[in-house]
Amino acid sequence: MLKVGLTGGIGAGKSEVSRLLVSYGAVLIDADRIAREVVEPGTPGLAAVVEAFGEGVLTEEGTLDRPKLGAIVFADPDRLATLNALVHPLVGARSAELESRAGAGDVVVHDVPLLTENTLAPLYDLVVVVDASPQTQLDRLVRFRGMAESEARARMAAQATREQRLAVADLVIDNDGPLDALAPQVRKVWDELERRAAAPAQDG
Repeated sequence: MLKVGLTGGIGAGKSEVSRLLVSYGAVLIDADRIAREVVEPGTPGLAAVVEAFGEGVLTEEGTLDRPKLGAIVFADPDRLATLNALVHPLVGARSAELESRAGAGDVVVHDVPLLTENTLAPLYDLVVVVDASPQTQLDRLVRFRGMAESEARARMAAQATREQRLAVADLVIDNDGPLDALAPQVRKVWDELERRAAAPAQDG
């Protein structure tokens, strides 16, 4: 099994890279999706978040009001750290459980937005970074996700810098250009991942 950490700044296009890798045969473990699962109604995770942030972060239906919670934590690094301390151990445990189900020859891609911020690179055999310039990220967040520019900048500022992400990268996918330039790069990276996944078997 080859364990790959995939990361990139918000708006860099990591989700599209994940989709392409899955289409080539990768086993995807999506940290964002798991982070939503561990705070669904009735979970210990949601109870812990409500205890820390109050009933005001719930919708009328009793689910987590993500925009409201996001507005709180992305404006206050200490509050963000509190949320991360509650959620990340739960995400880590669930990720490990899913990984244990993968086959010996699989390429397991962990899609982890905060890989750099949480110093998680050593957990993986190699790290793939989806790279885009801050201006490209900002443009995509405003145009495609409908964020106000101030909100987009706050989200970006809460993450690692471009330079910090590139410093932990073993492979880099440049997604600063048009979408049609992305697929050939991802295919090339996938070929390399498959080669590395097969290498131990060949060596033995």
